[in-house]
Order: sequence, then structure tokens, then C-alpha cells
Amino acid sequence: MTSKKILAGAVMLTALLTGTAHAHVTVQPEEAPAGAFFRFVVRVPNEKDNASTTKVGVEFPENLIFTSFQPKPGWQREVEMKTLDEPIEAFGAQIDEVVGSVTWSGGTIKPHEFEEFGFSVRVPEEPGTLEFKAYQTYSDGEVVEWTKAADADNPAAHVDVVALPAEEGQGQLSVLADVKQQLESMSREAPEVSDDAGTALLLGGVGTALGAIALLVALLRPRKA
Repeated sequence: MTSKKILAGAVMLTALLTGTAHAHVTVQPEEAPAGAFFRFVVRVPNEKDNASTTKVGVEFPENLIFTSFQPKPGWQREVEMKTLDEPIEAFGAQIDEVVGSVTWSGGTIKPHEFEEFGFSVRVPEEPGTLEFKAYQTYSDGEVVEWTKAADADNPAAHVDVVALPAEEGQGQLSVLADVKQQLESMSREAPEVSDDAGTALLLGGVGTALGAIALLVALLRPRKA
């Protein structure tokens, strides 16, 4: 693996787990590796001082398959399926039905609180952007539609699908192992004591990247039934 690819991988991996904070409905992390089985959360903050959030609806992109949802105590979940015009081929099978939308209701998100609703999907193979339109219902009857462009006041949630910088024949965990090994080597070879601000920033970045890699490996590693 070249140094350029190692650096690109480290930067992308750090960004996966250090997204910016928002005061609107988002899907986190906001970046995901292409082709991975990956866990996300729909993060819903309550932006009102005098009303609670009582229902959250989310529309899913058509190119997400093998979708499953994490149980959320205190909330009911209603899933609507959608039939595809053109089936998606995966693992030798033709998939012609995917999750179109999901609605969580029956619970309460009080003022100055937030909730997260987990789900897992297989991320598309091709890099690109996934859009999740969301609808947040408050106890006073108002429905806030998070469906607009990224620079609007009420933006839809977006996730960028990113290709890891793999060599031919390398899997995702192999890429992560290579990046982790190189970063650890950089950390060992750095001076133990230095007044160079650049060295301090480098070591800080290495530490952050290593933490991100460890968590991402845990997310990507297949789980036993």
C-alpha cells in the first residue's frame, strides 16, 4: 500500500466517526465504505422548547438491501416495502423488494433530548450519495419535513458512500489492517520529545485514526448468530 493511499484511508476512516454535530434529523455516520454491511442510526433531536417529538418517519433510498432494524423500547415500528422496477442482483439472487420507508411512533422525545433509531443495511457497491428524507411530528401537531437540499434550512439526511483505497484482491478488513499497521509504525518512529507543533498534530491525528479504525473493524466484522 502506498503512503498516499494509507493517508487517504486514514483521513476517510477518521471522518467516518467524527461527523459534525447538527440540530436536525441525520443518519450517522455520514460516510460509509462501499459494499459493506454497515450499521447506522437515525439521530433525532427535539428542537422545540414546548413540545415533544412523538413520531419519526424516514424514506429509504432504493439501492439499499438486506435492511434490518434494531428494536427500540417504548416505540412501535411500521415498515413499508417497495417493489423495484429493476431488481438488484446480490450474492446470486435477484432482489425486487426493498424497504421504502419506516415510521417510529408511540414514544416521546422531550425538549432538549434526542433519540437514535438503529438499522443495518448492505451499502451499495458504487460510491455516491444516499438520501434519507425524514418527517418529524411534534405533540403540538406540527410536522417538520427534513427533505430539502443540503444547504437548505430543513435538509434531508445524506450519507456518502466511499470506496476504501484497496489494492487488487484486498478486502475491507485487510485494508484497515494495513492502514492501522502503517499508522502504528509512524507513531513509533516519531520523536519521543519534540517542540515541533507539526509532530504533535501528526501524533494526535494518528491516535484519532487508530481509534476510528478499531471501531470500524468492530462494525464491519461479521457477528456470530
